[in-house]
Amino acid sequence: MSGAARLRARLEEGRILVVPGVYDGLSARIATAAGFEAIYCSGGAVARSTGVPDLGLLSMSEVLGRLREVVDATELPVIADADTGYGNALNVIRTVREFERMGAAAIHLEDQVAPKKCGHYSGQQLIRAEEMVQKLRAAVDTRREMLIIARTDARGQAGLAEAIRRGRLYADAGADVIFIEAPTSREEIETIAGSFSEPLLINMFAGGRTPLIPAAELEQMGYRLVIVPSDLQRAAIRAMQLTAEALFRDGSSKAVRDRLAPFAARDAIVDLAGWTELDSRYAEADPPRANHREAGQ
Repeated sequence: MSGAARLRARLEEGRILVVPGVYDGLSARIATAAGFEAIYCSGGAVARSTGVPDLGLLSMSEVLGRLREVVDATELPVIADADTGYGNALNVIRTVREFERMGAAAIHLEDQVAPKKCGHYSGQQLIRAEEMVQKLRAAVDTRREMLIIARTDARGQAGLAEAIRRGRLYADAGADVIFIEAPTSREEIETIAGSFSEPLLINMFAGGRTPLIPAAELEQMGYRLVIVPSDLQRAAIRAMQLTAEALFRDGSSKAVRDRLAPFAARDAIVDLAGWTELDSRYAEADPPRANHREAGQ
């Protein structure tokens, strides 16, 4: 069963699905080993991993390259951040084809003007709802199995009522999941949940505009998907900062050594044992000896 089919079936169960954000092959393997049922290739996390902020600075090709790493590193369904679709409806057609070819089980598309900004920053600009409807229609008509998640950033720029209105239009355009970004209170989160029968996605991370609510309570409200896009990366950032500071200050990592992954765990997460077994399986039984005369020339 494809990743898209597995993700669709899982959403139909009605139980909430918590999905961590990853940004490369290593973080994908870590999330997979933790036991999650799906992972999220976060556009913001991918951008930061290249040294730039979440401001729509990466090209589709750059994002696809990282998505390939993530898909290759896991058997789980991968939800991918496709930002604005990299242009108009025609661009969205190509975006959908490329992301599905790369193995994404789902993508989300948002209604910001390109280049977009993180939904929890200020200053986003919205395209017209009618234009977004056409982009979503193009996406739905183009995909084969991949789920289409429609995201609106209207809450911050035009208010909750407009965000819900847009969400309804996007659902009518054929989106499989609705994602209203950055509600600012529990009451707003509940209002959104009561406004849709379609599966809903919500973004939960510490420090954003949206209050943190336990997954079990979100499930009771009616949400199906929770993405936690940057927590793994933020943990990595802090760990690297502390280690770099110790190395610079002390000339060694002794002060933080108890926080480092053990040597064996470092190798296990990338399946060194599996690769070593393959190396042995395909090694020549009796490799030819080097010709000493030729070797000395």
